[in-house]
Amino acid sequence: MKIGLALADYSWEGGAPRMAETLAALSRSADDAGFDTIGVADHVWQGPHLGGPEQPMLECFTTLATVAAHTRRIRVMPLVAGVHFRAPGLLAKTVTTLNVLSGGRADLGIGAGWYEEEALGLGIGFPPLGERFDRLEEAVRVCLSMWEGERGAEKPFDGPYHRLERPLNVPQNLARPRIVIGGGGEKRTLRLVARYADACNLYPGPELPGKLEVLRRHCEAEGRDYDSVEKTCIMPFTVADRASADELAETLRGLGELGVQRVIGILEGAGQLRQVDLIGERVLDAVADV
Repeated sequence: MKIGLALADYSWEGGAPRMAETLAALSRSADDAGFDTIGVADHVWQGPHLGGPEQPMLECFTTLATVAAHTRRIRVMPLVAGVHFRAPGLLAKTVTTLNVLSGGRADLGIGAGWYEEEALGLGIGFPPLGERFDRLEEAVRVCLSMWEGERGAEKPFDGPYHRLERPLNVPQNLARPRIVIGGGGEKRTLRLVARYADACNLYPGPELPGKLEVLRRHCEAEGRDYDSVEKTCIMPFTVADRASADELAETLRGLGELGVQRVIGILEGAGQLRQVDLIGERVLDAVADV
């Protein structure tokens, strides 16, 4: 099993003057420990589950570029990019730039978005949910078009919301970014995973086996090999000591028995650097053979 980390809670000791230092330290520690991925939440305001908009929030792709600059091996990705924030051509170019400058280590996590309050607060368009799902599919198709061949497809792309006269992409990615579609919606999200994505991104819990079975059925309908879709989960990682780290390892092994291949842990609260070190020491090797 591969283990990644997600950065979303920036209530770090020392506040803004020490954020760059803290981010660099977290990135280097995760890289040295052998974590697989660092994902960054794509929001402009902090979510209500972490204290709301009065709490600190860093912009996603600037943060990812900083992580990439302080690491050598670990992969980086938005987790997940809200489709309403950027025109799909710009999103594809942004991910490509991150991919090139990181030595081919950047992937794309993408989803329909959910935080209407932040969008309204900063004047960002927030279409109805059905339209956001339509835009999600269109954005993935634009990215695949621009990531085709050595320069992009170049032939015009016509979608319901965007027309690209020439989907040119120079320089091209060093390695085509993996596409992870976030969410567990059974009618649209998992169908899009089966049609386009390299990986899903689900939550663990009693519903997980059923979600995976729905994904299997969508793969069958799309003519897709179910085993070709990486099964990924995201969940909070909160460890305080060796005992809680060992409990986390047991939880992850249980997810592995269900077929989960990668788990990305959300770091929360104080002492995140210590948590990274503990998980690196007690968990990574314990689940490596899952």
